[in-house]
Amino acid sequence: MKIFLNERKFEIAEGTTAFQVRDIIKKDADIIVLNGFIIKEDMPLKENDRLTLIKRGEIPDKDELEALLIARHTPGVHEKVKKAYIGIAGLGGLGSNVAISLARIGIGRLLLVDFDVVEPSNLNRQQYFIKHIGMYKTCAMKDIIFQINPFVNVDIKNVYLDENNITEIFKEVDIIVEALDNPYSKATLVNTVLNKIPEKVVVAASGLAGYFSNNTIATRKIKDNFYLVGDGINEAKVGCGLMAPRVGIAANHQANTVLRIIMNERDV
Repeated sequence: MKIFLNERKFEIAEGTTAFQVRDIIKKDADIIVLNGFIIKEDMPLKENDRLTLIKRGEIPDKDELEALLIARHTPGVHEKVKKAYIGIAGLGGLGSNVAISLARIGIGRLLLVDFDVVEPSNLNRQQYFIKHIGMYKTCAMKDIIFQINPFVNVDIKNVYLDENNITEIFKEVDIIVEALDNPYSKATLVNTVLNKIPEKVVVAASGLAGYFSNNTIATRKIKDNFYLVGDGINEAKVGCGLMAPRVGIAANHQANTVLRIIMNERDV
C-alpha cells in the first residue's frame, strides 16, 4: 500500500499504523501529522495518506524542509499552490502581509512590485524590521520571504505602476493583488486589469482604517474576475489612521481569497 511519508512515496503493508511507521523510520519523532492534523493516538493508515514525522527542535536539511513546511496543509492543496504565480501591487500594510501569508502556504512564485523604501512609520503595520529602513520594500520583502520559505520563487520590480506599464508587468501572473495606498492608483490598477487584461483575476481592498469592528471587513465578489475586501467606508484620513490589526484582517482576507481561487473555490 502506498502512502506519502514526509511527501515521499512509501510502501507499507495493509493495516500498518502511523505509530508503527514512526517506530521504524524515526523513533524519536514527537510530532506526528496525519493528513494535516497532529495525532496523539495511533491510527491505521490508508492508501495515499500523508504522514509527516517531526522531532521538536531539530533543524531539517533542505531536502526535507519543504515537506515539513507543508505538513499542516489540507491534503491536495500544495500541488495547486506550488504551480501558482501571484502578483502583488504594493508592499505596504496590505501587500507585505499578503506576501508573507502566501509564502507561508508555499506559493510557487510571487511578483512583488513597489517603488518605495521602508521608513519608520511603516513599522506600525507593515511586515518589516528596523534593519530594513532605507531598503527598497521589494528587496526587504524578498529577504523576509527567504527566511520564511526559501522554496518560493520571488521576482521583484522597483517601479511606480501606472496605466502605461500595468499590462506588461503583470502579463504572466495568474492573480493580481491590489495593495496600493493611493486611491487614484488603486482605481487605475483595477480599471486597467478589468479593461485590458480581463483574463486576470484582481483581488483589491478598500476601507480598512482605524479600529472599527472586525466584522465589518468582508470579501465581496464584484465580477467573475474582481473581488473587493474591506468595509467600503473607513478610508485613512486625518484623525483615522492605519494600524496593524485591521489592516492585517483585510490583508488575510485577500490572501485567503487568492488561495480559494487557486483551489477553484470562486464564491466568497
